[in-house]
Amino acid sequence: MKKVVFLLTALVTITSSNAQDFGFGVKGGINVASIGGSAYSGLGSLGTKVSFHLGGVAEIPISDKIAVQPELLYSSQGTNWDYGTGDNNLKLDYVNLPILGKYYILEGLSAEAGPVVGFLVSTNEEDDDRFNTLDFAFAIGASYKLNDNIFFSLRYNKGVTNINGDSFTGGKSQNNVFQLSAGYAF
Repeated sequence: MKKVVFLLTALVTITSSNAQDFGFGVKGGINVASIGGSAYSGLGSLGTKVSFHLGGVAEIPISDKIAVQPELLYSSQGTNWDYGTGDNNLKLDYVNLPILGKYYILEGLSAEAGPVVGFLVSTNEEDDDRFNTLDFAFAIGASYKLNDNIFFSLRYNKGVTNINGDSFTGGKSQNNVFQLSAGYAF
């Protein structure tokens, strides 16, 4: 219990000392999503699905060069594949919570990395049990602040957990998403 109190006190102290620099904003952009793994290997050529993401972002400075960046994003993911006829578009929509560590390499340019927790909110599949409702990924990317308000980022989210639910016995699959974003900080 003492360790938890100490960690919370340290976090509040660090955040309070940099509170004047705390920032938040909105961002959105393009997803280029695909599904990796063994589950869909017999379906022909798996392709990418171009879609979007949109949400809010905050930045909490720890020092001049280091910050924590939590986000809350609606992210449309999935895949397209070439197999027979009909709609071969797998749509998986998530509410993602990335919590990234940022390191400023140069003024305005930062590298970022950290975990992403995703909550499946909708799919175009009729069987709701086919996919897990919780997804974990690891994100790595870079951001550039053009000025105090406008920023751009490029990120890759590599899925680390199986997105297939218990009712799906065909193998394991992971989400893979490239994201190109633009945003506005308040």
